[in-house]
Amino acid sequence: MEKDGKNKSSSATETKKEGLAMNRRDLLKTSLGIGAVAAAGAFGFHLTGSKAEAAPLRQLPKKWDEEIDVVIVGSGFAGLAAAAEAAAAGAKAVILEKMPTYGGNSIINGGVYASWDDEYHLRQKLNLGNDSVEQHKADTLKGGDFYGIPDLVEILAKGATPALNWMIKDGGLKIRQTVTRAGGHTAYRTHTCVEGVGRGYTEAIKKIAEGKGAKVRLGTEVTWIWRKDVNSPVAGVEVKTPKGKKNIKIKKALILASGGFSRDIKMRAAFNPGIVPEFNCTNHPGATGEMLRFAQSIGADSLQLAFIQLYPFAEPETGILDTPAVYPFNGVGYGLVYVSKKGKRFVNELERRDVCSFAQIKLGDKPTYSIFNEQMVTKMGGTKEEVEKGIKKGRFIKAATIAELAGKLKMPADVLQDTIKKHNQYIKDGKDPEYNKPMTKSMILLEEGPFYGIAQWPAVHHTMGGLRINKDAQVIDIWGAPIPRLYAAGEVTGGIHGSNRLGSNAIPDCIVFGRIAGANAAKEK
Repeated sequence: MEKDGKNKSSSATETKKEGLAMNRRDLLKTSLGIGAVAAAGAFGFHLTGSKAEAAPLRQLPKKWDEEIDVVIVGSGFAGLAAAAEAAAAGAKAVILEKMPTYGGNSIINGGVYASWDDEYHLRQKLNLGNDSVEQHKADTLKGGDFYGIPDLVEILAKGATPALNWMIKDGGLKIRQTVTRAGGHTAYRTHTCVEGVGRGYTEAIKKIAEGKGAKVRLGTEVTWIWRKDVNSPVAGVEVKTPKGKKNIKIKKALILASGGFSRDIKMRAAFNPGIVPEFNCTNHPGATGEMLRFAQSIGADSLQLAFIQLYPFAEPETGILDTPAVYPFNGVGYGLVYVSKKGKRFVNELERRDVCSFAQIKLGDKPTYSIFNEQMVTKMGGTKEEVEKGIKKGRFIKAATIAELAGKLKMPADVLQDTIKKHNQYIKDGKDPEYNKPMTKSMILLEEGPFYGIAQWPAVHHTMGGLRINKDAQVIDIWGAPIPRLYAAGEVTGGIHGSNRLGSNAIPDCIVFGRIAGANAAKEK
């Protein structure tokens, strides 16, 4: 009897909770003026919207122009990975890309990928120390000031190596035979594709996706997400095509892989006024965040939208992330040095991106420089050809001696020589008394030329906040429940990187969760 009584009490409590949840939802529907009309399917549900989006309620399509199993919005790392897995599971998968070319930010990404291991076991072969899934997870959580959701971070760390090997085996991805240690990471785990840019990965995944039957539609912009009410699944999307607007019914699921909002200055300022319009941006023009807002409009929860990252090593005048701009990131594990215009170090080079960026900004003297030598180039994943191209473009400055390099960079020769001499001694001693940088046996002394310098300055790079997702990549609504048939992956999501994304974690994040989203979307009935 006592047991039965407890069960009845527990059941009554659960029923009461469910009733309260439904009352809140019903109240919200009524307050929005949706009520029974929306329940009957006449109008599309939305919580927020711009004047153009909300006038006053958007009527659901009376008929659909097309039906697709799985629709993916965005053709970068996450979108391609989602399409590949959904198509592999037998679903008709179509990627909608608003831009005239595929790839978004991914195709111009720096091409660096964090994974504790790889098909060739390069870290072990190169005697670069130990690493593990647990260590990668711990670094990522610490690097984001523990704002990252541990379960999601663990999925990233565990899935990074299988995803990398998947691209190598099935997509023909080729990686350089070296591994670097990047800022904020405690191990040598950053891999680089032979192309030196994100295109190496996007081409590999695109090959897999299209080989499974997935399609990419360019110049097709999603302008709305259709959902009847707060208790309903996502029904479809409205799209703008070169031939006009049309409505696509979604039979299985919608996957948002549309990227962040670094190019939307107004949206940036709304969440983080400190990211002022004067900052350059590394992103492509289409990184404007409207899909995040559309998802919010149908009840999706979001988190940590104020966390916006600067890339410390962008080209100072334009803010672009070209191939030379990746050298300052890849080189620190092998002894590359950051100096001010006065020729002095100003930060621990192995610090996180946010620390390096704000150390530069605090100097107030644009730009700063990275100093390295030819011995470091192949170790850091660079090539002689890349350096020669960088010299021709004026990005790399070459000199036979440190004194000559100082002259070309217009900084005091005696100061730069003293800075480099001290740093060389710190490597020999295994200790950095100035900035407490961890010195490793893999670091190279800046004693033998030729030497190189490259200018750098922070630019807006990545938005860490976004849509709230669970371990299955389902989008969570503002009541804490998954929105039926809605998934998300990549930079449009939040809760993984916390306050600061460690460099080279973006690609595995996108691909790992893209694969999860695609596989789960295909399972929908």
